[in-house]
Amino acid sequence: MREITLGNTGIKTPQNAFGALPIQRVDKEQAVKILRKAYDGGIIFYDTARGYTDSEEKLGAAFEGMRDKIYIATKAMPLNPEKLRTDLETSLNNLKTDYIDLYQLHCASQCYRPDDGTGMYEALLEAKQQGKIRHIGITAHKIGVAEEIVESGLYETLQFPFSYLATDRDIALVKKCEENGMGFIAMKGLSGGLLTNADACMAFMSQYPVLPIWGIQRESELEEWLAFFQKDISMTAELKAVIEKDRAELLGDFCRGCGYCAPCSVDIIISQCARMSQLIRRSPSQGLLSEQWQKEMMKIDECIDCGLCKKRCPYELDIPTLLRKNLEDYRNILAGKAEC
Repeated sequence: MREITLGNTGIKTPQNAFGALPIQRVDKEQAVKILRKAYDGGIIFYDTARGYTDSEEKLGAAFEGMRDKIYIATKAMPLNPEKLRTDLETSLNNLKTDYIDLYQLHCASQCYRPDDGTGMYEALLEAKQQGKIRHIGITAHKIGVAEEIVESGLYETLQFPFSYLATDRDIALVKKCEENGMGFIAMKGLSGGLLTNADACMAFMSQYPVLPIWGIQRESELEEWLAFFQKDISMTAELKAVIEKDRAELLGDFCRGCGYCAPCSVDIIISQCARMSQLIRRSPSQGLLSEQWQKEMMKIDECIDCGLCKKRCPYELDIPTLLRKNLEDYRNILAGKAEC
């Protein structure tokens, strides 16, 4: 397993990290079991967030008493310095620690700078001087914002979506981070679950100085990533063929299932319905054609074009149009007019 250093932070870790968003969906006992199994298998970097309901608390329960053996990254979406300080204290309490290795502004819509009038960057520096955080990072979904962040030289790490569906511009962003001594944390390495070949995903990541954080909810998922501690992975002709096929099918505007668009005014489950066409062709389709999902998909007809989902989408997708395209395809599949 390749080891990487996150920019100039000095954080050294195997190129195989744990994304702790999904463990909010399992009970505490199971979450602790999965987290400890991840550590025993070789994973030492764990990424969570205040916004992931009880994810931080589960990490705190799993790793209490062994703080020096792992790296913890968390993040929050405060709107002002006072909320940032409150969120940080909550995270410290949840994680049962007196410091956080990497504290990130979550899903930033701008590059916060010193003397920009918000006080946000100053609050981060204050927390670092107090020893509550060791490194300052930021996460973004919009490429323009991410590029501005890297150019600023103010942050030690950037977390950004990166998978083998990456564009040339995304790859250039990774290279710019490397040039600037900035660590790059790759989120959405499976593109919201649309990519299903773990070997292809890992082989792609191994070509770049990035730290992928794989979202893990089940032991079976964890075992896929732990297997890479026992075998070397590199790009092969066969894996290139898998990647080229997926890129041909998936490149363009597609929903990553992040859920930032929610809630919908008419209760459409956008994070599933807006990518139903891809899901139904890349996973067992029987469950997605159930009466329950047919009912959920038909809600798309009730869309009132309020625009809230488009405003919230970090990828700036035209979600109402995407939903209607997926509904048309779904109806064709139900009618037997399209392959699934």
